[in-house]
Amino acid sequence: MEMFYTVEKAVRILISLLKQHNIKKIIASPGTTNLTFVASVMHDKWFEVYSCVDERSAAYMAVGMAEETGEAVVLTCTGATASRNYLPAITEAHYRKLPILAVTATQEENRIGHLIPQVLDRSVQPNDTYIESQHIPFVENGDDEWEATIRLNRAILALHHRGGGPVHLNFTTHYIRDYSVKELEQAKVIRRWDLTVSPQSMPQIPQGKVGIRVGNHKVWSDEETKAVEDFCEAYGAVVFCELGSNYAGKYRVDSSLLNYQSCQKDLFNSDLIVHIGEVPSYGNDSTRSTRQVWRVNPDGELRDPMRRLTNVFEMREVDFFNLYSKLAPKKDAGKASAEQRVAEFKEMYDYLHSQLTDVPFSNVWIAQQTAHLLPENCKLHVAILNSQRTWTIFELPETVKGECFVNTGGFGIDGCMSSAIGGAIANPDTLHFLVIGDLSFFYDINSLGNRHIGNNLRILLVNNGKGTEFRNYNHPGAMFGEEADKYIAAGGHFGHKSHHLIKHFAEDLGYEYITASNKEEYLENLEKFVSPEVNDKSILFEVFTDSTDESDAVFMINNIIKREETTRDKIREALPSGVVNLIRKIKK
Repeated sequence: MEMFYTVEKAVRILISLLKQHNIKKIIASPGTTNLTFVASVMHDKWFEVYSCVDERSAAYMAVGMAEETGEAVVLTCTGATASRNYLPAITEAHYRKLPILAVTATQEENRIGHLIPQVLDRSVQPNDTYIESQHIPFVENGDDEWEATIRLNRAILALHHRGGGPVHLNFTTHYIRDYSVKELEQAKVIRRWDLTVSPQSMPQIPQGKVGIRVGNHKVWSDEETKAVEDFCEAYGAVVFCELGSNYAGKYRVDSSLLNYQSCQKDLFNSDLIVHIGEVPSYGNDSTRSTRQVWRVNPDGELRDPMRRLTNVFEMREVDFFNLYSKLAPKKDAGKASAEQRVAEFKEMYDYLHSQLTDVPFSNVWIAQQTAHLLPENCKLHVAILNSQRTWTIFELPETVKGECFVNTGGFGIDGCMSSAIGGAIANPDTLHFLVIGDLSFFYDINSLGNRHIGNNLRILLVNNGKGTEFRNYNHPGAMFGEEADKYIAAGGHFGHKSHHLIKHFAEDLGYEYITASNKEEYLENLEKFVSPEVNDKSILFEVFTDSTDESDAVFMINNIIKREETTRDKIREALPSGVVNLIRKIKK
């Protein structure tokens, strides 16, 4: 009977990645739990497989091989105490930074601690042994495969990262006896690059459309902005942004509103996305049709939210963009293309906004009336979820686009107001605006009484008496209707939309308080709220809305072009001819 590769997918991914990283030497100790790995490499003549019964001796053999050849060496053993015998040699390898990859195997982790024979807990390793330890799940679906691929890439890259050292892989096996896979599929390999690598050896920018996706990002320096724009002009790239991306340059594309439309996905087709910044909002999903993603960050970590990651550049963004601008065949070869792409996105963006009429009195309507009126050079802070979702889709003044802050790092409601207050205290000569919902506001209400607060804070409190996020039509909580208010949306707390509670509290603390319960009242007070003049008091503007109107408004922004209108004929009927031609051109 012929034997080939195991049907256990995680093992085949590991074998493929070992080959792509040119790791050939394997020292195998006898056992059953690691049998699917050993039997698979045993029948692949590409590998150099050695046998050693004693795991302690096998590990020291790996030390000798690694120091002699400079190559990574693989160890593999069974369950029970076998892997414990690796530790003396692995300690030696740790202090000498030798690239040894210990591949152990285990039964399902849920068996740990239940007195099942040969099941040990390998989840924690001594500090001065392995520099990286990854558990690899049994692959049964696409999510498992993605997780296993990322973990295996991370582990193999660690063998030589920042000096390198020994690494541990613990994969789950089901002891499947089927070795019928004749062809080893090529797993997705992720490479890491830094400035020690020759520029000519780095991967080339692929032909086709290039985009830069910016998550939450620190305020940009002039040097960083110029580096990105030089890159865009070299490769015809655009910069997909959201509120919090803080890039305000000429190749910015405000992508959130376009992303909400179910039939606009072709606009974002890209051959490469350069991923920078940190945690994005929910609206900046501009990479769903991307062939590959390059992550650029000094931390060098494998961050793959789009599941298209192929390269990680462990360097500053400015160094990456300057480097690739120099590598471009011609400096300004893509300038006209970048400008055209920005214009095309802007045309679609303007069309979508032109269709947003008769919006209910809601956070969406408030943002629509207010965003463009914010005073020049102010700072904008926005609480997460409903406020962030709605304020990111409307045009801000140019000087405000690069000064926006959202707590998407932990994505919690607990400190949005305190963060804005901290910014206002740190920069007392600049107006700081905060848009916040009532649950976030009351969660953080004690911060309003901080004695260091001056006169440069403007708070827009959208009070709908509950966590309206959980009542939006597209939220899982919406199916419970009014019942959701009891425990899911937490309705009825904090005065139950009292028109006196916050008024007295704010005024007693020295704020100027204004309020509105409808569109007319809001517009009457808007000029005062957005006035560029710094008054003697900070302002708290409480606006009372209804969760039904909030949900209807979210539905409107998500369905400017309705899902049922996505066929070719109905799109032609829904859009102006110029926009239809634009979409046709983009698809080509």
